Amino acid sequence: MTPHENADREAVIQTQDLSRHFGDVTALDNVTLTVPRGSVFGLVGVNGAGKTTLIRHVLGLLKAQAGSIRVFGLDPVAEPVRVLARIGYLAEENDLPDWMRVGELLRYTRAFYPTWDESYAEALRRTFELDLNAKVRHLSKGQRARTGLLLALAHCPEVLVLDEPSSGLDPIVRRDILAAIIRTISDEGRTVLFSSHLLDEVERVSDHVAMIHDGRIVLCDRTEAIKDSHREATIRFDEPRGEPPSIPGALAWSGAAHEWTAVHRGSPDELHAATARAGGRWVHQRALSLDEIFVAHVGAENLVSAEA
Repeated sequence: MTPHENADREAVIQTQDLSRHFGDVTALDNVTLTVPRGSVFGLVGVNGAGKTTLIRHVLGLLKAQAGSIRVFGLDPVAEPVRVLARIGYLAEENDLPDWMRVGELLRYTRAFYPTWDESYAEALRRTFELDLNAKVRHLSKGQRARTGLLLALAHCPEVLVLDEPSSGLDPIVRRDILAAIIRTISDEGRTVLFSSHLLDEVERVSDHVAMIHDGRIVLCDRTEAIKDSHREATIRFDEPRGEPPSIPGALAWSGAAHEWTAVHRGSPDELHAATARAGGRWVHQRALSLDEIFVAHVGAENLVSAEA
């Protein structure tokens, strides 16, 4: 068995030290990650962080300048047909032929995929309330997103790649998209690579998360493990302090004098021990959202730009 064949058994998508430059701009900087088979893998970061560039490598639209990428154990640039036949793809800018009717578009797309499931396509069409006779040019943004998702799902791909699929859509449409993702995974064990700057959505549906910033992976793990390893803790001191204590794993501080609050990465036991050594006591803790963890790692100004 070759190394790539072995990797295919363990992972659907695998990158090793993947780098990409556009002139003086570094879009990807030594990105190494593994997307496990059957997972919902959330790729989060602000606009311009490198998410779409990474997805274009997955689809074989860009060739690695350094490092490597394998999809199903294959090089997507060298073997695009074998890779793309097993992938469903939906992007934020859903480019559909305006002159077609929805029914014509479904029949046209079906011809490219031997695995097209007609009954599943019809079930999705009814769920998404799409009119077969409607011209694509007359569809709302939400209807276009639903149509694109139907096309991406109906041929039963092994991997569903979603690049900012719900950006700018109303909450009802977003729920449709997320519900379809969950059904895809829970019913048939497929894999989803879900790129978004909306961290609350990623947190709801992803079991693995990679946070990317300026082309680098700053945090990558199971969603549960990321949340379990981060917490906000408030520490109280008998004597006032002019600056926060030195606590290993503290990513950000706020507070003053007798009471300081840290965003901490590590185990509770490590935090307790470090707090005691610093002469304080831990008086309060709470769990953090992915939003708050992202801010602690890359800075609050980046969350603002992500929400813009």
